[in-house]
Amino acid sequence: MTSSSVQLYVYDLSNGMARQLSRQLTGRQIDGIWHTSVVSFGKEVFYGQGINITAPGRSHHGAPLQIIDIGETALDEATFDEYLEEMRAHYTADKYHLLDFNCNSFTDDCVGFLTGGSIPSFIKDLPTDFFSTPFGAALRPTIDAMYRRPVANAPVSPPVNAGVNPELASSILQAVAANAQTNGSPQPASQATNSLTAPMHIITNPASFNNFLKSHKAAVAFFTSETCPPCKMIEPVFERIAEEKGLQNGRSGAGFAKVDIDVGMGRTLASEWGIRATPTFMFFLDGKKLEELKGADRNELQTQVDLLLFQAYPPHPHTSIPMPAVQAVSTNSIIFSQVPPIESVVSKLSSSIDGESNWPASSPHTRAQVKGVLTDTVLPYLRSRFPAANPPKVLPSATPAILSAWAQVSFTVVSNLPVDSLFPLVDMWRLAFLDPAVGSWTASLTPTSPASDPVAIFLPNAIAAQDTPSKGARNYILTVLRLLCNAFSSPPLARRLLQGDARETVTAVLVPSLLHTDAVVRTASASLAFDIAAVLQRERVECVRTGKGIQPDSEGDLGDWQVEVVTAIMEALDREKENEEVVHRLTASLAFFLRLSPHYESQVRPLLEVLQSRTVLKDKLVKGAGWNSEGGIGKKDVRKLVEEVANKLCA
Repeated sequence: MTSSSVQLYVYDLSNGMARQLSRQLTGRQIDGIWHTSVVSFGKEVFYGQGINITAPGRSHHGAPLQIIDIGETALDEATFDEYLEEMRAHYTADKYHLLDFNCNSFTDDCVGFLTGGSIPSFIKDLPTDFFSTPFGAALRPTIDAMYRRPVANAPVSPPVNAGVNPELASSILQAVAANAQTNGSPQPASQATNSLTAPMHIITNPASFNNFLKSHKAAVAFFTSETCPPCKMIEPVFERIAEEKGLQNGRSGAGFAKVDIDVGMGRTLASEWGIRATPTFMFFLDGKKLEELKGADRNELQTQVDLLLFQAYPPHPHTSIPMPAVQAVSTNSIIFSQVPPIESVVSKLSSSIDGESNWPASSPHTRAQVKGVLTDTVLPYLRSRFPAANPPKVLPSATPAILSAWAQVSFTVVSNLPVDSLFPLVDMWRLAFLDPAVGSWTASLTPTSPASDPVAIFLPNAIAAQDTPSKGARNYILTVLRLLCNAFSSPPLARRLLQGDARETVTAVLVPSLLHTDAVVRTASASLAFDIAAVLQRERVECVRTGKGIQPDSEGDLGDWQVEVVTAIMEALDREKENEEVVHRLTASLAFFLRLSPHYESQVRPLLEVLQSRTVLKDKLVKGAGWNSEGGIGKKDVRKLVEEVANKLCA
């Protein structure tokens, strides 16, 4: 018997839109919305409006962007054809779901059947990567609504995601969905029937099952049969549990699989796992079988799933410790909303531009061009956004055109003026970041374009100015810290600022300013520390609330960085001898960094012992040791917070 090659044809359902718009919408680069098909025995097979077969490269998707050699199959064409016929009853048009049960689910199944392998991870992991972004999480209900029957009494309003153009998002979704499910002639996306209402893997062979176990920390397998009445009774329950307990935002939850033992190599798979009756449920943790449940016991099924998730994602130990003072601290960002005389600020900056003797002829903008943008574009926007009296009910937002022009001339100004003259420009941007549109626009910028990024433009000088004792440098640092506080009030921008090089730069501004000689600067710096901690705290609280669990890998590479920031906060607390508000904000920041940190036991707790954190905090409550006032900190709520953090988080 001669073998046949197996290839994977890869297409982009977005027709290039993902590559062009993904960073703007999600904050990360996604090169395509991948559609795949399997090519073997001289034919291309794919799933959309059911299972479709065509000559290689002759489908409605045109030429593939990429052809991946998977290997060879020892099976014959007749066996593969028989397999496809069995699959037609399962891969039907009404079961299609853009993210949960799609063309890639089918090709992965086929590849497993033909070769024992799987499709590449960059294709399988796309939904996980997408859902881990705020944009993806917000659009999940919309995507589900496109493919599932409406739930009784469910809200019908679309999800809200700050900074996302709903018309643009809708057009992209509709285009991708239409391109994904059509078989050559345009058709609307099908509403799913009750036969598949949950994110579930349909598995037909041992290779696909093994890949399923490898790709899920927690996994539940449902072995069933079309001729099994108890299976039909328990299947809707299983699907509901899968809907509730499935992967959440691509991070936690369980993977759910359905194995019909009468389909494909289902009986071979059932034999490997000792399945002698249906329904049988198996529960896996890290690929190892933990429990097995036989029969249609819905209560026991729910219990076993909950127990599996508890073992996979145990709740943080601090959730069982009452902390009323910490829980009373609002996670809302501290912002700086004071509005100076805007005309005076613009005038002061214009005077500095006119007075600068060294303005190179090679500068991207002349003095006149810079002042023209400031007076003709920026000033009218700021006046309308922050009127002196009678503000409108609906405040105007900055347009990309305004922000782009302003950012470009800002880069020119920063390149040509000394730091002492720049704080009026920073203060104007501080006000602008109170406009949600500004944060969303900035979050959409690529990291490779610092000359157009109003945050990246100002941070290098703020780092350099830390060693400059002048009043102008102090004013610049203070204003940049306040700008950053306002920037962190934008959820999409906050997440971008806590990633990669941006996080390192923000930290380089934050850490030394916590020890600044000026109390007002220290207050702004403590406010920034709080806003950063609040971003993490909000996400962690949501993980606990929804039962997702908090694991070290859920926060990527934040562990070492958190150690650095907590160390800086503790040093600042130890040195702070006069400003009670600074102590309050630093202690609240510390509480948020510590309380639900997945790195608490492994990295943070040993650090707290070395830094003698409990003693440092306790000293703020007594006379003389760590505080200049007669009886230590005076405000009762601050004293309670300091005591609670010292006794329950630093013990």
